[in-house]
Amino acid sequence: MFKQVTLTRRLLPILSHPIPSTRTHRYHPHPHPHFIPSHHSHHRPITMSTEPAIVHYTAKTPNGSCTSIFLSALRSAYPSQPDLQSYQIIPMSGSHPSDHNYVKAPWFLAVNPNGRLPAVTVRGFRVFETSAILCYLAEVYDVRREFSFDPGREGREYGEMMQWLFFTHGGIGPMQGQAGHFVFAAPEKIEYAQKRYINETRRLYGVLEGQLKKGDKKYIVGDKLTLVDFKTFPWNLIDLAVEFPAIKDVQEGLKVGA
Repeated sequence: MFKQVTLTRRLLPILSHPIPSTRTHRYHPHPHPHFIPSHHSHHRPITMSTEPAIVHYTAKTPNGSCTSIFLSALRSAYPSQPDLQSYQIIPMSGSHPSDHNYVKAPWFLAVNPNGRLPAVTVRGFRVFETSAILCYLAEVYDVRREFSFDPGREGREYGEMMQWLFFTHGGIGPMQGQAGHFVFAAPEKIEYAQKRYINETRRLYGVLEGQLKKGDKKYIVGDKLTLVDFKTFPWNLIDLAVEFPAIKDVQEGLKVGA
């Protein structure tokens, strides 16, 4: 079921919203002594006098990809929104041996006190936890509800979306993350831990498979791409074809039709 994959290249085609690649090195509000981030900007240079409204701290992980792709999707959907056209991405990686502790540095703990990625600041307001970031960005910038539902007018769809969003946030994400750790990263191979987390991940994917088998579904909820798809499908870059064909079919459809 589990195969190590390179997340970025496999993930980007799924939603057809590439992470921007323009790089600068002009502005960093919280210098780390051993960390020189790559900064991405759109249409204007970043200087101390032009700090972008949105600063996105991320990495090549499933959660980091969720928010990266969602920001890019918002940028495409709202070309006249200046905040979205010139936001800043800070890829949190470096070459110094101490860089594995960068998320625990005091400057970053001021952004996310939990010391995890991703995180954003929006006009100086910090937001951490992937699902919270998705929801906040949607409320602030997705004024046409392109990727969400109006809880007043579309209460059932909104409720469904939120349930499945937190199903992934509290279930698939943590369990698959632990499975990946014990299979690929743990210095000691513990058979019980591997079986426990792999089996629980498999069970959770079975629940998602059942949801996608209800009708000819192209998305997890409703008839459009929503926050729950952005949250869930970056986690699905594992071998799903045999056990979970409905999930695989939706993945393939997103690659072609997004």
